[in-house]
Amino acid sequence: MPSRIVRSSVRCLLGGLVLGALLSGCVSPPPGGVQVVDRNQRGAAAAQQRPTVTSGQYVVRRGDTLYSIAFRFGWDWKALAARNGITAPYLIRVGQVIRFDGQRATPPPTVARTAPAPIPAPALKPPTVAVPAPAPQVRSAPSTPPRDVSASTPVQPVQRSATGWAWPSNGAVIGRFSSNGSLNKGIDIAGELGQPVLAASDGSVVYAGSGLRGYGELLIIKHSDTYVSAYGHNRRLLVREGQRVKAGQTIAEMGSTGTDRVKLHFEIRRQGKPVDPLQYLPRR
Repeated sequence: MPSRIVRSSVRCLLGGLVLGALLSGCVSPPPGGVQVVDRNQRGAAAAQQRPTVTSGQYVVRRGDTLYSIAFRFGWDWKALAARNGITAPYLIRVGQVIRFDGQRATPPPTVARTAPAPIPAPALKPPTVAVPAPAPQVRSAPSTPPRDVSASTPVQPVQRSATGWAWPSNGAVIGRFSSNGSLNKGIDIAGELGQPVLAASDGSVVYAGSGLRGYGELLIIKHSDTYVSAYGHNRRLLVREGQRVKAGQTIAEMGSTGTDRVKLHFEIRRQGKPVDPLQYLPRR
């Protein structure tokens, strides 16, 4: 009887040791440590990182411009315009179909309508009465932003690189460009709420609004047929579409729209593709 109790105790002890070893193996970190994934950052990065779309179509909504659509779907604005037969001055209209696959948009089907039966003329012709001609209607000018007009905001002296670019803000860089297609497509610069955001080079404002998810209040400036720059998360935009700006000119106030802290998200795109801004900005 005592030996049976001893054998049972030994089996329980061995079972406990084996179970403990298995549990410790399950919770032991893999070589190199545990990888922690911030799902919030992944979601924000995914909202900013969109590969070039080469299929399907997009229907223009109020507030869209050709440049904002090209920016959103990873296209060079010139290539997107050529694919859709859009010529200078590159205007688009609400409801217009922008295709990414090279096919032409099919117009909506027309519905045949039968003509109403003619109404017989009255037997007696009424007497004609002279009616004075209506006064000509005067239409007010459309409330569209001025085109090709210089912005009137202050211009600060700035240091420019050999390629003509200047820093859009003097804060510390807290987020760097990533070329692996899954993270940041520009750089993030820290600052204070309301701090001036400056144009990084001479150009024209081609988008001003909050229609691009993940960027908050956003400005896009066209510098040439090759380069555009983008300034996101602003508190307030100080320039309008169609206005010309110079390097160092105040274009917005830094803010936190579309993100969780005050910062400026800055991008440079060459022929629609993001490039590392630090390769273009002057060294600090």
